[in-house]
Amino acid sequence: MRIFGRKVSKEFFSIIDKNFSLNWSIEKVHLGFSVKGFVRGKPGKVEVLRMDAPKRVLAGGWQSWSNFKVLDTKGQTFKSRDWKYRDTPVPSEKHLSDYFIAFEGTVVGFLSSRFAHPYFEVEDDQIVAYLDYFDSYFEEYIPIEPLVVLEAKSTPLILEIYSRMIAKENHVVLRKEKPIGWSSWYQYFSNLEWPDVLMNLEMAGEFPIEVFQIDDSYEMDIGDWYETKPGFPSLEIIAETIKERGFKPGIWLAPFSVSESSKIFKEHPNWVVKENGKPKVAYRNWGKDVYALDLSNEEVLNWLQDLFYNLRKMGYEFFKIDFLFAGAIPGERKTAESPIASYKRGMKVIKKVAGGAFILGCGAPLVPSAGLVDGMRISEDTAPYWDAENEEISAKYALRNGITRYFFHKRLWYNDPDCLILRDDSRLSKEQRKIYALVSGTLDGLIFLSDDLRKLSEDERNLLKKALDISGGKPRVENVMDDSMRYEITSRGSRSGNVHLVVDLESSEYKLEVDNSFRIDKREKLRDDGRKFYFYGEVS
Repeated sequence: MRIFGRKVSKEFFSIIDKNFSLNWSIEKVHLGFSVKGFVRGKPGKVEVLRMDAPKRVLAGGWQSWSNFKVLDTKGQTFKSRDWKYRDTPVPSEKHLSDYFIAFEGTVVGFLSSRFAHPYFEVEDDQIVAYLDYFDSYFEEYIPIEPLVVLEAKSTPLILEIYSRMIAKENHVVLRKEKPIGWSSWYQYFSNLEWPDVLMNLEMAGEFPIEVFQIDDSYEMDIGDWYETKPGFPSLEIIAETIKERGFKPGIWLAPFSVSESSKIFKEHPNWVVKENGKPKVAYRNWGKDVYALDLSNEEVLNWLQDLFYNLRKMGYEFFKIDFLFAGAIPGERKTAESPIASYKRGMKVIKKVAGGAFILGCGAPLVPSAGLVDGMRISEDTAPYWDAENEEISAKYALRNGITRYFFHKRLWYNDPDCLILRDDSRLSKEQRKIYALVSGTLDGLIFLSDDLRKLSEDERNLLKKALDISGGKPRVENVMDDSMRYEITSRGSRSGNVHLVVDLESSEYKLEVDNSFRIDKREKLRDDGRKFYFYGEVS
């Protein structure tokens, strides 16, 4: 193993390059060692560690939707399937993983991403860890992103310890509670109409729902968030209507994105990230080119601050903020700061102005978001069908990513494995719908429904209850390195006791066992509006 190109023979080193200078040291930590240091100048792409490649590693891309799975290091690397920056901001044929890799009881990973983007490439029979500072120049020394190498007999244990170290490095403070909710997307997609909202609001009182969230389809255009489509009332009235029914209003938006047809882009064409002096396409969606807001621009930050201040003033208490990776794509910005530093600047504005509202990140760079979101989608989108070719959007691959990233939960944020789909008019079989609900419950992530609530039978309502009853424990995936997609999940101390769930995503089979010799007491509270809520405490 070589660190910054050198064999490790002492504890402190200094590197003087024509473009930058770097001081670094090695420190012993629990179960391994860390590499820390400081850099100034224009470092660009810096090699941090080089090691012999193990045969297989657990690896993934930089953001919520990127796959996270076991890869063969010979000839199998991550390649973006559609948008250029979907899986990494540094695409190449050698790209293996962003932030960290795991193998055979070992984690090699970075603890932060404040200025640089950390990632791993495969070069012949070696794995190389890099920090890319892009075109940033630092007049004074700044800390490098710390790297740790940790070893233990248990891969799940070492992943959990690594997550706790990220949390400590980024000063993560978890909320005390995570909400249960309803989202419009997976029933209505872009066809949502205001009468659909009203109908589900009337039905929602029959379910243990706290947050009622309107997803993509209310807005006039991407970036023009204040303007609603014909048929929808104003954002103020939407929030008031939801609140009057006794729910917390939730709203979807993609705050770092503006479409080519939006008013905001036409009025402020210089607010976006550029390439060769022209607006740079971050991705293409909704049948349009979509640009990324330049979060180094103070005018943009002021607009962002006003947006979330006004939404909070309207009464919104839950923000699902999506396509966040756009804020961190490489490109020309008003200042020379790195795209990662710009992204964090934008997220800090949202966090500050959101004023206690729950922030759910989606399509978000993972490690840079630590401490800046309350919940995080840790999977590709789910879907009303189980399988898809080439690991495209489907319930099966969403669930795999939720399982393999389980160790982030309650350490960096509350994991969101995406919505349950309980209705029987989808292409999901009864067993597949059960598997998604039971895995989500056992892993204790966010539980959101996304059905026309009129369509749910008594059995489907009971499945929701079952998922909630087996949540609340400490989950662990015992064989997270299994590439057959057959996983063994345990959860200690759930609301029903200790849970053991074996699930095979390929065959859509599962086996659930619950030992209620250890359980926590459930207390029921009836609200004035007739809805029942449950509170839990350990049975002595």
